[in-house]
Amino acid sequence: MNHSELAAFLKSRRDRVRPADVGLPTGPRRRVPGLRREEVAQLAGLSADYYTELERGRGAQPSAQVLAALARALRLDGDERDHLFLLADRPLPPAAHAPSTHAQPALLGLLDRLDTTPARIITDLHQTLAQNALAEALLGPPLVGRGPAASLVFRWFTDPAVRALHPVEDHPHHSRVFAADLRAVAARRGDDPEVGRLVATLRRRSPEFAALWETGDVALRRTDHKRVVHPALGVMELDCHRVSSEDGRQRLLWFTAPPGTRGAAQLELLSVIGTQDLTVAPTRLGPTPA
Repeated sequence: MNHSELAAFLKSRRDRVRPADVGLPTGPRRRVPGLRREEVAQLAGLSADYYTELERGRGAQPSAQVLAALARALRLDGDERDHLFLLADRPLPPAAHAPSTHAQPALLGLLDRLDTTPARIITDLHQTLAQNALAEALLGPPLVGRGPAASLVFRWFTDPAVRALHPVEDHPHHSRVFAADLRAVAARRGDDPEVGRLVATLRRRSPEFAALWETGDVALRRTDHKRVVHPALGVMELDCHRVSSEDGRQRLLWFTAPPGTRGAAQLELLSVIGTQDLTVAPTRLGPTPA
């Protein structure tokens, strides 16, 4: 815990808040630019002596509940609240780092420029937020559902149809990578109820996931070599690259293949056929017309 930095940060935020911002009267005899220490303590439900000790760089490590109360009293935004928790050496609260349901503007800007290769934006729980036309042609439309049902990692272990996207012999590899990646996300998010429910449900419903989870393997999913089964182009060997948002909540994935390879030629064909269904309908057998 960084006592001096925590004290300086609390004072700087206290000086910034005006009494009128929190419904307090503004008398003519105020000698501080913002709130008084006892006013912050009152707003946060703390004793004035305890808060004074914090702002003097002394005292015990504040609990997560105390920090949350101070964040509300001092009108901290998300980044400032995270900083307060980090200075106090406490895990970030779940509400402060849960992934957004909307793609972040910076990643959307990159996605807009990736119009010659399949690309999609997902959360760290593999929920698709946005994708370009080539990604839909390669991977299909986003999964439909709410909560865990919208997560590819959940569906991978509970819906066999989802696995048809990859050759059967590659399934064990993807299962290991999904489980290890989810463990890394769970550690980073701390006591996040969304992740806790997802892990608990998967351990209950999928013996394969439960066994993989027990291994303790952990690794964030980064660049990976994938084989994707396309109904018209066959098996496509592609490299999957990833860039994460600054907060780690979202990921931009895009697929490429080295020039001159079969995969590169297939990607060129994919850009031509798009989402057209080029599979040949089965021939109907019957008597030859007279």
